[in-house]
Amino acid sequence: MSYKPVVGWGTLPDGWSFVEATAVAVDAHDDVWVFNRGAHPVIVFDREGAFKRSWGEGVIRRAHGITIGPDGTIWLTDDLHHTVRQFTPAGKLLLTIGDPDTPSTAHGGKPFNRPTHVAISPRTGDVYVSDGYGNSRVHKYDPTGRLLKSWGAPGTDPGCFNIPHNIATDAGGRVYVADRENSRVQVFDEDGTYLDQWKNLHRPCGLAADARLGDLFFVGELPSHLPVNQAVPNIGARVSVLSIKGDLLERIGGPFAGEKPGEFVAPHGCAVDSRGDLYVAEVSWTAVGKNENPPREIRSLQKFTRT
Repeated sequence: MSYKPVVGWGTLPDGWSFVEATAVAVDAHDDVWVFNRGAHPVIVFDREGAFKRSWGEGVIRRAHGITIGPDGTIWLTDDLHHTVRQFTPAGKLLLTIGDPDTPSTAHGGKPFNRPTHVAISPRTGDVYVSDGYGNSRVHKYDPTGRLLKSWGAPGTDPGCFNIPHNIATDAGGRVYVADRENSRVQVFDEDGTYLDQWKNLHRPCGLAADARLGDLFFVGELPSHLPVNQAVPNIGARVSVLSIKGDLLERIGGPFAGEKPGEFVAPHGCAVDSRGDLYVAEVSWTAVGKNENPPREIRSLQKFTRT
């Protein structure tokens, strides 16, 4: 397996910008859905990168996660709105989970305090939410939005979390949580029983599972945010490809963060299409661009073809 960057993929209308792409998803038609922090929060491309449409203007407080359900509906996680919302592909609101603009008590266990992402069980349609920046939990809902159970607590032990930042399910219904600041992915059964953890990672941020490729996992890893080890190679700013057993198959990216094609600044979300091509969204503005003088928008979306 090998992945080659497609330079310049994704053409926006004149005058538009992402600011930064926080998440990406691919639907059953291989259209690519980008959730971003610009003026047009939901932007849709075809697989060749041609712009199709957008929506969500004035609706999103702070874009974070996008997930496409088996029925084609769009699930958006808005961490400063403290909600998960389900929309039709045309942008009509169907369901809101969470209390808009009202966070739960920090690390108190109740939903939500800055939730981060959604995963949907391919077996049952149940909805799993990683929660998040201000909580240390995973919440399980039925497809109607009824809370079934929650698990997790602050900490470093198995089953505990230190920023559960992303979440995915495999074809068998198991649940995978990117436990970012514990630098691991934790594996649970569909009822939250701890099964395993993968630890050969650095600040895992993006997470995608693809049953069509034999249950491969794509993990976007952030680089160091500490001055003391920013000059140390091979600790993040990459996408790791893992087997369902957690075995490392391949790493995409350079030894350091960078802006050349195939390098990464801050991988935040991953998705794979039916042909195995990979899409990576990066929070490059938050990580680097906003702190430069003058501030600078940096590329925040890349496509890689599988060769």
